[in-house]
Amino acid sequence: MSQSLLDLVDQNVITREFPAVCVRQPIGDIYVATIDFENIQRMTHFDVRRRIEEERDIERYLGIQRPLNQRRVEELNDYVNYKDASFPSSIVIAAPSDYAWFDTKKNKIILSNTRKGDDSPSIIFSNLCRVIDGQHRIAGLSKFRGENFDLIASIFIGSDISDQAYVFATINLEQTKVNRSLAVDLFELAKTRSPYKTCHNIAVAFDRSKENPFFEKIKRLGISTEGRYGTETITQATFVDGLLQYISKDPKLDRDLLLRNKKIDYIYGEVLDKYVFRNLFIDKEDIKIGKIYEQYFLAVQQKWPKAWNNSGTGIILPRTNGYRALSSVFGKTYRKITAPGNYAPASAFLRYFDKVEVDWNYFHTDNFKPGSSGESELRRLFTSKMDL
Repeated sequence: MSQSLLDLVDQNVITREFPAVCVRQPIGDIYVATIDFENIQRMTHFDVRRRIEEERDIERYLGIQRPLNQRRVEELNDYVNYKDASFPSSIVIAAPSDYAWFDTKKNKIILSNTRKGDDSPSIIFSNLCRVIDGQHRIAGLSKFRGENFDLIASIFIGSDISDQAYVFATINLEQTKVNRSLAVDLFELAKTRSPYKTCHNIAVAFDRSKENPFFEKIKRLGISTEGRYGTETITQATFVDGLLQYISKDPKLDRDLLLRNKKIDYIYGEVLDKYVFRNLFIDKEDIKIGKIYEQYFLAVQQKWPKAWNNSGTGIILPRTNGYRALSSVFGKTYRKITAPGNYAPASAFLRYFDKVEVDWNYFHTDNFKPGSSGESELRRLFTSKMDL
């Protein structure tokens, strides 16, 4: 983007006032304001667009590069239109002191393209605020179709680039990411049905049942459970991903539709062959989904008990790569046996696993390397030997 665009000036005075409070911290005063989605985009739109093409000042100062992730933006474009969409955490922006000030009598922050005391604009309003944190949320709101979406904005007035870089680093380089298994586990608290909640409930039931092949094998929160002594070989998030692929193409959309009490249509034909549990989910047959999936892995356990029950190093069958490979061929195996929605016993699945004539200790990292390549190789083994 050319430098000349940075020097543009609005023809008319643009001034906006937002309710705010002053928060005093060691770094200086921060003004916490409520700003609607349209104005936050209007004041930062140019900066967000510029970030796609070049480094931000802050990133150049720190010697790093964090370009706008277009895939993340597209995900948020969908998310903001869900019934329960929320951005509870604060957007962090910085504004120059010449164009931003706090009115202590009104308890409002005032942002303008005109210097305080002047009569005419001297900058372009869309270049007023620099985004320190929240660029993806702001860009995601560009396709919001509702009427109201207010954001919490923490505003630094007159801070220099070093202070802004410090805040940027603190937020983006030191924060701890939420464990995916913990996020999945939280669906237990949800009141509304969703593909995520169904898969979570099945994972919990499998992990608790002594007769289930996954008994005490699932790391509920992504970390080992005290007292299990290394028996947990896959995370809850991994388990859910393997099952979720047979229920929904877009679980977030399904959850939103159910939250709005809208109907989810049945599927048929080739689409049902791919999402074999879809119609069972629509019919609230979660227990039947769990029973069929359980029978499949009971067959695995019966075919290679020493491998499946082995939690030591090297054997991959009960671990992430083994589970992903097995879950990826479940659908095709199930469809060889029966129509989607019908029950299939372990004995029926076992007839297909019996075609894979390898000893239990063949499922070792010596033959299937860690990572996606080993997973792919194992999937190819099952697919070819089981005539899938």
